[in-house]
Amino acid sequence: MFKLLSKMEDAAQSSKGDFAKFGIVIIFMIVVLILSYNSMGGLPTNAFLVIAALFGAYMAMNIGANDVANNVGPAVGSKALTLGGAIVIAGIFEAGGAFIAGGDVVGTIKKGIIDIDAFGGDADSFIWAMMAALLAAGVWLNVATKFGAPVSTTHSIVGGVMGAGIAAGGFSIVSWGTMGKIASSWVISPVLGGIIAALFLFSIKKTMVFKEDKVAAGKFWVPVYVAIMTWAFTTYLTLKGLKKIWPDIVDILVFLPDEKKPSFAIAAIFGLILAAIVYLLLSKRIAGKKDLANTRHSINALFTIPLIFAAALLSFAHGANDVANAIGPLAAISDAVSSGGIASKAAIPLWVMAVGALGIVVGLALYGPKLIKTVGSEITELDQMRAFSIAMAAAITVIIASQLGLPVSSTHIAIGGIFGVGFLREYLQDHKEVIKLEDEERKIEKEENKLEQYRDNLQELLDLPDDRKDKKVYKEIGKLYDMLEKEEKVLEEELRVRESIQKKKYVKRDAFKKIIAAWLVTVPVAAIFSASVYFMIRGMML
Repeated sequence: MFKLLSKMEDAAQSSKGDFAKFGIVIIFMIVVLILSYNSMGGLPTNAFLVIAALFGAYMAMNIGANDVANNVGPAVGSKALTLGGAIVIAGIFEAGGAFIAGGDVVGTIKKGIIDIDAFGGDADSFIWAMMAALLAAGVWLNVATKFGAPVSTTHSIVGGVMGAGIAAGGFSIVSWGTMGKIASSWVISPVLGGIIAALFLFSIKKTMVFKEDKVAAGKFWVPVYVAIMTWAFTTYLTLKGLKKIWPDIVDILVFLPDEKKPSFAIAAIFGLILAAIVYLLLSKRIAGKKDLANTRHSINALFTIPLIFAAALLSFAHGANDVANAIGPLAAISDAVSSGGIASKAAIPLWVMAVGALGIVVGLALYGPKLIKTVGSEITELDQMRAFSIAMAAAITVIIASQLGLPVSSTHIAIGGIFGVGFLREYLQDHKEVIKLEDEERKIEKEENKLEQYRDNLQELLDLPDDRKDKKVYKEIGKLYDMLEKEEKVLEEELRVRESIQKKKYVKRDAFKKIIAAWLVTVPVAAIFSASVYFMIRGMML
């Protein structure tokens, strides 16, 4: 009875929390309604823009709930950040990235996957298609978050735009070459991220963890690794986070080359300058530390502050880039409503940017913890060194891919990095486990030989004629039965130990399979649902 009451009380508390979250969502949606309605100016009220604004807000909240976890999840899983601290940092830097570096203009068709000329200037069909894309992508992200699967929001909106585009203009409207590149990122992103994260972790282990004097090794190598991180993140942030406002930066810093976007050379030079400064400051600071113990834990602790900076910078870059997933179609609809035409690029009204930026923050705060926990602890166990390696992989993979022209997904890179460090742990542990397994096999063989010998001895005594079985023989038979029972228990325990060694895995296979499956179905599921929504809207309007 008491257990039942306790369960009912827990359910009531959970319901109260869900109701409070729902209330905040409703308030946010009302604010979006007011913003979109007031944005009309002298134009007659257009219901499509109001509804599209709600879809955009819904999409933005789901980006916050799902995608942002990749930036802060490893830091939380490694205990470098608390869950609350991660949400605050990510919220501030996501919004900052969106508002500061989100740009004034956005591509209305994500990644150029459909040909807008195929709409033939039909603004209504275009508006319906963008609305369907937003709703479909948002619903898929919502479902993925519910099941604890981190998926690519870029791929979600790509699937939505593709599905609605096909519904509106047929299969010829899709740029299949572009879709092929996007599909290739399903393999390129996690593999590159996993390899780079594993290489960094292995390097850290070889240069510090496996050394006899870990303190001396840490004082020498930690500033080197953090300087490399500084270079990577400065380069990454310049290339990806500042590209939309680069002309404004060039106007202020007149000594920079007059280019529309930063080149790799300029970004790398910025990175080298900051890396050198960080190396000098950190070397001096760590050299003065007297309380470092000669343990792995002490080395781990030295990566805590760099991890917090990494989470913040990844969030800033994500806000600058991925806010377009929510506001791109919404900006396109706003432009089409106000101009009556279809443009490949659209100016972003302030209210549209606010919907995207604030929506990401609201979604992160209310529903982000589930995916943050999944990314941080439910795939593999993370500490600061492993999380640092994942953050490095996120930055360096994007730099390499951008220079080689390879399509990559930040979500897939981060999760690939987690898989990479987990599988590396399994690989390194396997060498130790092989020795354990060989010892265990020898023990098992020894026990099996003993049992066989006891059984043979027992059988010999049992086969004796009755006239030769005296009291001494029967006593020996009883003794052999006891010894057999004892040795069978010992053998059973040794077999159990062997099985546990063989089954020991550092990457949870169920999580691995679930995430890979979600990645593979993201584009087709979003496309099918988007096409269905488009036909529903079209049927209602015609």
